[in-house]
Amino acid sequence: MIELLQKHASALPGIWAMDTARYLLAAGLVALLLRVLAPTVLKHRKIQTRDASAADVRREILSSLRSALIFSLLGFVLYIAAREGWVTIYTGFAEAGPVYLVLSLALMFVAHDAYFYWTHRLMHHRRLFGLFHRWHHLSRTPTVWTAYSFSVPEAIVQGAFVALFVAMVPMHALALFIFVAVQVVRNVMGHAGYELHPAAFTPGRWLGWNNTTTAHDLHHELGRYNYGFYFRWWDKLMGTEHPGYPAKFEAIVAGKVAAEARP
Repeated sequence: MIELLQKHASALPGIWAMDTARYLLAAGLVALLLRVLAPTVLKHRKIQTRDASAADVRREILSSLRSALIFSLLGFVLYIAAREGWVTIYTGFAEAGPVYLVLSLALMFVAHDAYFYWTHRLMHHRRLFGLFHRWHHLSRTPTVWTAYSFSVPEAIVQGAFVALFVAMVPMHALALFIFVAVQVVRNVMGHAGYELHPAAFTPGRWLGWNNTTTAHDLHHELGRYNYGFYFRWWDKLMGTEHPGYPAKFEAIVAGKVAAEARP
């Protein structure tokens, strides 16, 4: 094991830099977008009347950087596994064509949504919540910086999915890049505090099967309901979707919630 670590050690700084930069870029760009648009275009789309404190944001950034380090260590393990031939991560199309890339990527998103829902619900169990998930819920009013704000045990659970999936399904390197990029952007958007999705995401409309910022914000505000990540499927199936979510999302995209909150 020591020899393997020494053999591949030169890759670790690059993996760490990529994981950290991905988080900072996604969160930083959305934060900049909100700073520019929140006073104008998005002013009626603020979900909670409360604002996160500066201490909240500092805690979130520091713990998110810690999570990025943990993700990079897990990514380093996956890198070793791929280099040693224990898992298959390929770069060309000799092994499988573009259709396989698209199908395997779609499967990965569906599998991740199921993984996230069930591990998330499990971490809300009263015997596990304090160890795994309490730290993330210190952000009752989430910000873009909440995205990676996990305890060490939760960061390991969150970061383990990619390695577990690739151990079972051969993946193109481009598909993995797309998956991780979409995952972190969706994560940041889910914690933005402002509804960033258009009215087409209203439940019952053509994109209504997707989760939104409002859905996850309700989870943080109330500490329960809405455990899914990308999609509403598991929450609908298991009866864990907040019953008032559709009406609240519709009111927010219509600008009614912010208007009613103003004196």
